[in-house]
Amino acid sequence: MSIKSILLWRILPSIALALACFVGYLSQHELPVGLFFTIIIPASNGVLPPQIFGHGKMKGTPEVPDDLSPQPRPENETFLTLPGSGDLMPQNGVGMCCRPTAYDDELVYRSTLWYLLLGGRHIDGARLYLNSKAVGRGIREAMRRGVKREEIFLTSKIFPTQYGYESTMKVIKSELDDLGLDYIDLFLLHFPSSGPLGSPCSKEGKGISQCRKETWQALSELRNQGNIRNAGVSNFAVKHIQELEAMTDVAPVANNQISFSPFVPEKTMETVEYCHQRNITVTAYMPLGGQHQRSLVMRDLAGLSTKLGKSVSQIMLR
Repeated sequence: MSIKSILLWRILPSIALALACFVGYLSQHELPVGLFFTIIIPASNGVLPPQIFGHGKMKGTPEVPDDLSPQPRPENETFLTLPGSGDLMPQNGVGMCCRPTAYDDELVYRSTLWYLLLGGRHIDGARLYLNSKAVGRGIREAMRRGVKREEIFLTSKIFPTQYGYESTMKVIKSELDDLGLDYIDLFLLHFPSSGPLGSPCSKEGKGISQCRKETWQALSELRNQGNIRNAGVSNFAVKHIQELEAMTDVAPVANNQISFSPFVPEKTMETVEYCHQRNITVTAYMPLGGQHQRSLVMRDLAGLSTKLGKSVSQIMLR
């Protein structure tokens, strides 16, 4: 049999079958996109995905000593005041995604617990990350050791494939159940849309704009009920924010979480300026410029680092 025949009749069909099985596996999950990332991110870093091969086997965050008690919070800790509630959100926090260790439940638990016991208080999660149970376990253990719940600021998010009024109500309940907590401090719409991927709302024939509004209506009611304390958005441009602001009798937009660093395009700067004008707090993810941290090689910042006696990262974050 020729190489061409082997490729055409054996290898390609096998690849197609494997892909079909993988897609079928993903489609059975509540959040197929999230499941995809829990597999691809570890695998692309040469790590066996815990989602398939089991949690607790990955190397990373060490165990937390049983006798470790809460340490003092950072000196000169800074906060942002959220509109509507007046809640204080710590300006610095830890994100719970986008690295291999974020998808091993045991390491997520340890990271959460270490962070809280060492004085950190702002944890940024999302339904998409599929690690809420581990995050909640870490929070509850920190509380058991003496960290007060009212000091912890927990953020979570709903992905666009779950947009819709009824769907949002179910998502919040599931998120609280997984976390094992009574409320979430800040809940965000994760993205304006998910492209061609549908949602329970879109399956009813509604457009993405209507689906965002229904989701915001649900978050506003859940805020009134005390299930969440603040509602916000993530990766939203000005036009998307204005869409929600035009609604009546709903929660104020308390926060917009976006990728922000000196390297962002002018359009992002316009969004930040609009948020400041509207008293909407801004949270930056990838504040050092992304995975490759381009800021670390910038000559000007290196000079400032020497002059001020601070690291480039400290200057960037400040």
